[in-house]
Amino acid sequence: MKIMKFGGTSVGRPERMHQVKDLITADDEKKIVVLSALSGTTNALVGIGEALAEGKKDKAKQKIEELQEHYTNFYMELLTTKASRSKAVQIIKEHFEFLTIILKISFNEAINKDILAQGELLSTKLFYTLLQELEIPAVFLPALEFMSIDENDEPELSRIRERLEAILARYPEDSIFITQGYICKNHRNEVDNLKRGGSDYSASLIGAAVSASVVEIWTDIDGMHNNDPRIVEQTRPIAHLSFDEAAELAYFGAKILHPASIWPAQLHNVPVKLLNTMAPEAAGTTITGAGEGTVGVKAIAGKDGITALKIKSSRMLLAYGFLRKVFEIFEKYRTSIDMITTSEVAISLTLDDVTHLKEITAELQKLGKVEVDHHLSIICIVGNTIMEEPGVLNKIMGSLEQFPLRMVSYGGSRHNVSILIDGKNKEQALKSLNQGLFDFE
Repeated sequence: MKIMKFGGTSVGRPERMHQVKDLITADDEKKIVVLSALSGTTNALVGIGEALAEGKKDKAKQKIEELQEHYTNFYMELLTTKASRSKAVQIIKEHFEFLTIILKISFNEAINKDILAQGELLSTKLFYTLLQELEIPAVFLPALEFMSIDENDEPELSRIRERLEAILARYPEDSIFITQGYICKNHRNEVDNLKRGGSDYSASLIGAAVSASVVEIWTDIDGMHNNDPRIVEQTRPIAHLSFDEAAELAYFGAKILHPASIWPAQLHNVPVKLLNTMAPEAAGTTITGAGEGTVGVKAIAGKDGITALKIKSSRMLLAYGFLRKVFEIFEKYRTSIDMITTSEVAISLTLDDVTHLKEITAELQKLGKVEVDHHLSIICIVGNTIMEEPGVLNKIMGSLEQFPLRMVSYGGSRHNVSILIDGKNKEQALKSLNQGLFDFE
């Protein structure tokens, strides 16, 4: 059995849903098809939630009506028979009546998560209706019946596996199963989600749970590129990455893959393929446990919105337990650290989540003087054998000699060199590294 996940752009137009239908029926292998919400839907639902949180019910009502109109136009192009269109009308009516009812009740975070779930529910139901219209046998597999997270918002993989195995056992003769990405139930049995980009995570968790032959992530780009194609003109897709390389690139800014989606596949050694819905003939990128292909630098990624903290303290010199005290503060506020460097009198570290920055800073000030700097970027240079290539650090530094460097992390991983720079220099730095590290002759 394989997993095929299709992102918002892959299902965002009626004709693209038909392309997805062609892709999932191209072979006879059993498959679970994981769909995101139609492109733009999650942003619209976030906007509805924000308007309600601000008490702007008229604004929320307007956004709901605009989104409903979009779905009405969508199903009219997607479906052709009277019976199918009648089903689509009922689907849209059900979900938008739910959104309208929310206008009349008190808003809270639990309700907001219900709102955000509507996108995946709508896309999968409409796609399933298309398959029924075309008489393509398939089973609708509600993610809320098997996908769950614990009190720490971590997926319950063993329980997901047990539930999925039980459900799939009911359909031994069926080969196509349609389910939602992103959404799940939490430990209180409420509707919740795996955060933005979580459909990739869903696909990887399902792949691990069923020991899939492969997890295919279908997007609108032909694999992971060696640099950001939105910024750098000369880029090329990478044929093969190890799980470690892909995890580094995803975490440090490669938008094609959600960072959390690597570990379930890696844990159960399930290959992941990144493929292009609009160019299915392209080879894409294959991610496995083995490091293959290019020696040295394989790819570069950039991550924006980074905040740096420097904690200076003369008491730090040879002080036992100082680092532990610092890390305990971040653990207390469930805030992860991207990069860290230390000296005898200071620690510098970076964050991409500033939700609790005020509280963290206040507690760190008890340990020493704290300096905070915003609007920074991390550039990550990745390769399975990057530490073994002679002169690679010289090439990197030579390519960045015109830019002031704030931090450099080298040696923490065999697979990457991470560099902190001012955010305004990120695009030029990516271009300069592309020219200095890759041969495009």
